[in-house]
Amino acid sequence: MKTKLVSYEIDLANPPPLTETQKTELKARAAMPDEAIDDGDIPPLTEAFWANAVRNPFYRPVKTSTTVRIDADVLAWLRAPGRGYQTRINAILRREMMAALKKG
Repeated sequence: MKTKLVSYEIDLANPPPLTETQKTELKARAAMPDEAIDDGDIPPLTEAFWANAVRNPFYRPVKTSTTVRIDADVLAWLRAPGRGYQTRINAILRREMMAALKKG
């Protein structure tokens, strides 16, 4: 038995217009008071949940190429452990950025 596979591509920058039925449903939901919304199937997010939360393991920040002037001794120290000195530079800068954001 053959199955027919249908795929669609959606341009998120230019989504298709909503149908009248969709518009009506959205208006009805927007008019609902918060108390009328059934959220009984959503588990509470406790402090324990957030203590064990991890960043999406598939998250990859966008990399950009740049030129940076670094003191020769600093560069030698970064290269001393072997390959990956640029990754080490990024890790050090990210650690400092996160610390500064927590202070700010």
